[in-house]
Amino acid sequence: MTLNDLRNAVQGEVLLPGDGEFEGAARAWNLTVAQPVAAVVTAADADDVAALVRYARKAGLSVAAQPNGHGASGDTDGVILLRTGRLDGVEVDPGQRVARAGAGVRWTQVQQAAGPHGLTGLAGSMPGINVVGYTLGGGLSWFGRKYGWASDSVRAFDVVDADGERSRVTAGSDPDLFWALRGGGGDFALVTAVEFDLHPAPALYGGRVMWPGTRAAEVFEAFQRITETAPRELSVWFHRFQFPDAPPMVAVDAAYLGDGADGKALLADLNKVDGAIADKRAELPVANLGDITAEPTDPAPAMSRAELLGELDERVLLGTPVEPLINIQVRHLGGALAEARPGAGARGAVAEPYLLYLLGLGLPQLRDAVAAKRDELSAELGAVGRKPYTFLTPGERAAHAFDEPTLTRLRELKQARDPQGVFRANFPVSA
Repeated sequence: MTLNDLRNAVQGEVLLPGDGEFEGAARAWNLTVAQPVAAVVTAADADDVAALVRYARKAGLSVAAQPNGHGASGDTDGVILLRTGRLDGVEVDPGQRVARAGAGVRWTQVQQAAGPHGLTGLAGSMPGINVVGYTLGGGLSWFGRKYGWASDSVRAFDVVDADGERSRVTAGSDPDLFWALRGGGGDFALVTAVEFDLHPAPALYGGRVMWPGTRAAEVFEAFQRITETAPRELSVWFHRFQFPDAPPMVAVDAAYLGDGADGKALLADLNKVDGAIADKRAELPVANLGDITAEPTDPAPAMSRAELLGELDERVLLGTPVEPLINIQVRHLGGALAEARPGAGARGAVAEPYLLYLLGLGLPQLRDAVAAKRDELSAELGAVGRKPYTFLTPGERAAHAFDEPTLTRLRELKQARDPQGVFRANFPVSA
């Protein structure tokens, strides 16, 4: 069996090295990540995914599912890269407050369908992120302090197992696999659709306020005062920015799952900091959740690192230059994210109240300096060495995301369900 046989095994598009569109199809969203894959398959539907898995099993190959290339690690040497963009169906049942999303669906599609009914999914800051991939890694939402990880809201997965058989996985039908897929990554089955709870969103207030970098200490103090008493409906992030050819800036992003009057009152401390360059706080439809941070939607070269923090060292956060990074970000966690829930998935609770996120440009002339700065800041801020699975970056491993008992259970399930290694997650649990 050769890769040329793959074209006869599936109905969707197959691209092999040497084909004109192969390089573009194999590219990760983060342009610093090289993906040396053996083939790229765009599946026609869920049956096509099953056919691909059966082919890979017989050929002794692995399949890595990447809807649009977010979260790529580069650990794809010789694998078949599966693109799921054609599995793009979205269904919303407002009466039951349930949504169903195919493996190619992005969060903006869910939010557009749910918002008119006063409902929301547990979407993150970037509307172009894929629902299934995000959820398999846990999924940190603007609304996580209120409702927990996105994986906590899953009701069912439609999957293809390592034998190429399709099934529906629920807490009742297969509790071990259901547990693993809720935050343990995509190493155990190929998910073709996910069904999950929607949550009430009668109103949403949020946006970014930005000041000159000289106001960093005052803004940080306001951030701390707000987060000390923030209700679970409110999530707040602190940023220090150093964009190329621009002066230093400091900002706060906020999302409040409630009406504008209450949101304004909760964020009133921001109004006490003079000299704001921009204030984009407003009432928003949930479909416009991505407007808060306005993150890039096109592929770019980037280097990032995330760390969980038990406390904030103001001296380090405010005293160190941002360069060569472009952003030092702190997200307030806590609330439902910190609670151990009966029947929770592999993601589990996170006790640390803050997430540190460091971002730099992945340009060749900057990479060494950016990597050194990430290491330096993480050490100085007392990072605990763990981070959510969805924030893992090239060079890190699944062991950085899970405690030892969880990782052991995930590895045992991988061995039991996929001993041949038909599936290759971005960050395999066995690595």
